[in-house]
Amino acid sequence: MNKTYRINEVFVSIQGEGVRAGTVNVFIRFAGCNMRCDVDPGPKSPGGFSCDTEFESGRTLTLDQLAEWVVTAYGQRSDGAKWRDWAEPWFILTGGEPGLQVDEEFLAYWRPRGVRFAIETNGSINLDNLKLDWVTVSPKVAEHSIRQRRADEVRYVRGYGQAIPKTVVEAKHKIISPAFDGMDLDGQTLKWCIDLVMANPEWRLSVQTHKAWRVR
Repeated sequence: MNKTYRINEVFVSIQGEGVRAGTVNVFIRFAGCNMRCDVDPGPKSPGGFSCDTEFESGRTLTLDQLAEWVVTAYGQRSDGAKWRDWAEPWFILTGGEPGLQVDEEFLAYWRPRGVRFAIETNGSINLDNLKLDWVTVSPKVAEHSIRQRRADEVRYVRGYGQAIPKTVVEAKHKIISPAFDGMDLDGQTLKWCIDLVMANPEWRLSVQTHKAWRVR
């Protein structure tokens, strides 16, 4: 029996935040998460912002079925299954929490097609056994509970009044991202995050520019 994965959505868009902002990617959003981010801090939320992504619903798919969805997202015929003219197409594996489902079998299916993989994880699951090309950890747990402690970039969402993180994640790029309220960014929150970075220049600021661009 073919293994299945629970997928919320697939779409092609521009990465709007982090070091890879501005690049075109296939986004595969996995359904389900082990965190419940909210304004008030708790055992499943760092507090300071509410999650604005719907990731509970989804379709249960085999890898072949998912490939058909990806091809449709590219706007190409399913019998061709070409990856446009890109030399190295990128998939961004996101959620929810993709670490709950992504495994080496999933990655191996796509590699012969020349795909490279970026993952966006909350850090609660160790993914060092997976051969990924780019790892973004956006912690949603207390520092002592973070299991993925190596990454290409570590990205913290910060609301007004939240301090600079004392991260346990080893990453070349350390990023502060101001919390949005839906599609809107409060000026006070933005200024707070700018001041955090100004006072801590080993960090950089990244705003969710895809919301300003009005793209997914």
